[in-house]
Amino acid sequence: MPALPHRILTCPVCSEYLQQDGRTLACARGHRFDTARQGYVNLLTGRGSPFEGDSAEMVDAREDFLGSGHYLPLRDAVVEAVLRRSPPAAVALDAGAGTGYYLEGLARALPGVFPIALDVSKVALRRAARRLPEGISIVWDVWRPLPLADGTVDIVLNVFAPRNPAEFVRVLAPGGCVVVVTPRPGHLAGLHAVGPLLSVPAQKADDVLASFEGSLVEADRVELDYSMSLPYGLARSALVMGPAARHADADGGGGGGGRPGTEESVVLDVAARFTVQVLARRS
Repeated sequence: MPALPHRILTCPVCSEYLQQDGRTLACARGHRFDTARQGYVNLLTGRGSPFEGDSAEMVDAREDFLGSGHYLPLRDAVVEAVLRRSPPAAVALDAGAGTGYYLEGLARALPGVFPIALDVSKVALRRAARRLPEGISIVWDVWRPLPLADGTVDIVLNVFAPRNPAEFVRVLAPGGCVVVVTPRPGHLAGLHAVGPLLSVPAQKADDVLASFEGSLVEADRVELDYSMSLPYGLARSALVMGPAARHADADGGGGGGGRPGTEESVVLDVAARFTVQVLARRS
């Protein structure tokens, strides 16, 4: 485990600061949390979280798709949005980090940053821990109070993930920023041959801003649109890696449309449509 920044993580049981003790995080009251052999630390206590994290199938599909480079323009846009704010290279939190793909891009661009990946999926965090050996990956439910001290995070990333606006504001350092990525209407259009898609409301980015209730204002907004040519197998990965897969399973769709026997030769034109928002405290 790399050296933690001083007084940043807090105990989920008593809120005392967590200190490093070898591969263990411990507080002054004796609560201890060991690093798993896969590299992450589980800070969830009691019954854990009622929310279901990404499954092994979803994580494998995400790694397959992200490894193809089709979301590299989005990762670059996230990094550029952060760099335009010129934040201090201190602490970057990815709330809902998944496999750490976007946080890894930021860590490469800001070598002095300390990355913290939070996600409820242990399967995803195994990948994040490998991607981010210079940081820490923590199993956590983003809907709960975050295990971080007030005003200690310079950059909060939130990419296609649940948001906890009040907690993001609480942990955000003076001069810091929150970068939120959401899909726009028409995102992944062209995947209907594979399975059903979820609709995206036209005002989604405005709803994100409103959820912060004036605590943060919009400092920047970039809309990103491009087309992807996806072989059928990769198109299926694009569907399975996200929440649409769960809805397809619930509806009995299974995410397995297309023309039997011809999938290997099919290439689909699929739309990528995103909004990248930078939120900060009012000057």
